[in-house]
Amino acid sequence: MTDTINYQRIEQAIAYLSQHFTEQPDLAEVAAQVHLSPHHFQRLFQEWAGISPKKFLQFLTTDFLKNKLAETTNLQEAADLAGLSSQSRVYDLFITLEAMTPQAYKSNGEGLHIRYGYTATPFGECFVAATERGICSVTFVNETTKSADFQVFKQKWFRAQLWSDAQMAADFARLIFNKQALEPRRFQLLVRGTPFQVKVWEALLRVPFGALTTYGQLATDIGQPGAARAVGSAVGDNPVAYLIPCHRVIRKEGKFGEYLWGTDRKKAMIGWELAQSAL
Repeated sequence: MTDTINYQRIEQAIAYLSQHFTEQPDLAEVAAQVHLSPHHFQRLFQEWAGISPKKFLQFLTTDFLKNKLAETTNLQEAADLAGLSSQSRVYDLFITLEAMTPQAYKSNGEGLHIRYGYTATPFGECFVAATERGICSVTFVNETTKSADFQVFKQKWFRAQLWSDAQMAADFARLIFNKQALEPRRFQLLVRGTPFQVKVWEALLRVPFGALTTYGQLATDIGQPGAARAVGSAVGDNPVAYLIPCHRVIRKEGKFGEYLWGTDRKKAMIGWELAQSAL
């Protein structure tokens, strides 16, 4: 659980920096907020993000995010540009998404065997569930709702056979968040959703590592430019966090917008990816 505890400190530091950025707090002040010495905090943050806390926060300013949005005009262009960069390919996740048929959707998982478990990640503890046909759930854990969230998951798949498998969850997490991987990692996803939701999730898969998009741009890219609000709902219903990168969607004015697992976690994800892309 050390990774989770360290992430909680990083998240607290990001929240403090975001709230007090105009005051330009020094390293000692931020370190005190997470009960660490300046040296220990600097080392922890550098190991996690690869850059200093101050530089990290610069990536999260409104002006920087707006400029990042303006770099590409559509998702396909962003994906093509990322494919030309040998450095960005180090972090590529090649993801195939399979949507359940309407009949299977209504079956509530009948005939499926689902393994599930909890594991630490660079962004806190998460829940991972997978079938023989692919990963069906990745969600970040909030301790106050952990038990209730699992009951919702069980109800969603109440006809499936569920098996606890913490090693499976840990193995997937190592693959998903391995910055040192020399080859692209490949994942198969199995999702339950309406045709519209699936179309939005497929569009999200085309937003590459280190890139950003908006709800309006997503709506345009799926051929429904007037459906930004519906797109936002579909983004919020994403069942596979991080692998379907809903965290890369921000508002057109450069604000982060809502995130099911917390705005500070969304900031951490975006900043971490931008930092890795800049290394």
